[in-house]
Amino acid sequence: MKEYYYEKLLNINTKGKQSYQEKDFYHPYEPTPYRALEVLLEHVSINQDDCVVDFGCGKGRLNFYLHYFHHVNVTGVERDGNFYQQALDNLKNYKKVTKRNTEKVNFYNGIAEEYPISHQDNLFYFFNPFSITIFIKVLNNILLSYEQYKRDISIVLYYPSKDYIFYLEDNTILERKKEVIVPAYYEKDDSERFLIYGFPN
Repeated sequence: MKEYYYEKLLNINTKGKQSYQEKDFYHPYEPTPYRALEVLLEHVSINQDDCVVDFGCGKGRLNFYLHYFHHVNVTGVERDGNFYQQALDNLKNYKKVTKRNTEKVNFYNGIAEEYPISHQDNLFYFFNPFSITIFIKVLNNILLSYEQYKRDISIVLYYPSKDYIFYLEDNTILERKKEVIVPAYYEKDDSERFLIYGFPN
């Protein structure tokens, strides 16, 4: 029900998911459930000055949801040309119905390791889009950007990979700041949660 409601409200089509291929360093497309996004935004403060980067954005669901409800700058990073084009099509449809200024909604077609982290980017979202090897490269780019321009940074993991958690907690100075459980799904699967990491206070 949530899926239908939000897809119609935003005038986008982000449904569907791909089959998993273990050998691929990049994981298949699967959008974050809208119910999970609702829960995340009940517990995490996001304002219009934030700049969100969604790695492995697929068709752009997170981008449109955050822009519509929180007016944030949001960039979707997607290497697959087909999904990138679908995200652009969704952007046109979103703008046509919502009449929103979409200057803050951007999409980058390329591999995550080569996305140029802006000194304004401060919230980075991951729904297990790729292998730990690529995650480490992307995280190093984020940390380098932080060294060049100090700011509050958040790393948000949905359905967090054990490899991601281990690396963040054992190999970086980042700290776990918050855990947000998705009640509708957690009883059946304890991976249905968000973990938020940031620099020590």
